[in-house]
Amino acid sequence: MRISRRHRYGCIPKEIHYPTRRLEGKVALITGGASGIGESTARLFLKHGAKVLIADIQDELGQSLCKELGTPDIISYIHCDVTCETDVQNAVDLAVSRYGKLDIMLNNAGIAGEDELRAIASEGDNFRKVLDVNVVGGFLGAKHAARVMVPAQKGCILFTASVASLLYVGVPHAYITSKHAVVGLAKSLSGELGEYGIRVNCISPHGIATPMLFKTLKTSDKRKVEEIILRNGVLKGTILEAEDIAQAALFLASDEAKYVSGVNLPVDGAYSINNQTWKKGLMEDCIAE
Repeated sequence: MRISRRHRYGCIPKEIHYPTRRLEGKVALITGGASGIGESTARLFLKHGAKVLIADIQDELGQSLCKELGTPDIISYIHCDVTCETDVQNAVDLAVSRYGKLDIMLNNAGIAGEDELRAIASEGDNFRKVLDVNVVGGFLGAKHAARVMVPAQKGCILFTASVASLLYVGVPHAYITSKHAVVGLAKSLSGELGEYGIRVNCISPHGIATPMLFKTLKTSDKRKVEEIILRNGVLKGTILEAEDIAQAALFLASDEAKYVSGVNLPVDGAYSINNQTWKKGLMEDCIAE
């Protein structure tokens, strides 16, 4: 005879009810928040009750977005070059002075760099620049977020990584290296900052039709880019969009993920666990025979 949960435990467990606005009362700082994934995340965080500070070097876009989404009491913009520690420090200080605290730091700013795939033809200066923005910039964001989160004994630090942190995908070495480094940085920080109640995680998206990918593929045709992504993806019938990464960030930043730390979350439709060479090579050979 099957024993009901009521009989086994003496009561019916309480249902867990999560708030509709999952970031109510929280303050978020998003680097690279004026466009692409950062913009979508800013929109979603605001919708869920957070106050948001966008930090970017795209001043016109950032200021325009803030005017569209609300007033300075809930969303604002600051010019921030993430490779400049003073800029990053100022952004964190503004979040605290304007909104009273900092709960969420999303280190999203990043560049792809030159599109040269051959190491022997790649420029050393470009390699350094990509690492400066993607890795050093992320480190500075985490450093100054920790500066205000440690005394509060809580907080959430997120990084935008890439499917390129999980496997080789035929993109420039500097970009792949930077995303592997970001994941390593997040894991290292999660070990240190967990002592202070601070969670640190990464999100690794597959290709998304954002301005960065438009530049890489040398086209501004969104439909064409989405067709390329869909054709080369594993999960068919759906397109990954910036909003989907924002949803992943929302989960990791919310109290629903209160014990999730040190994770690199792939949002890639199983691409990183699927052997494309096997599908295109061995399977085709078997069919041919």
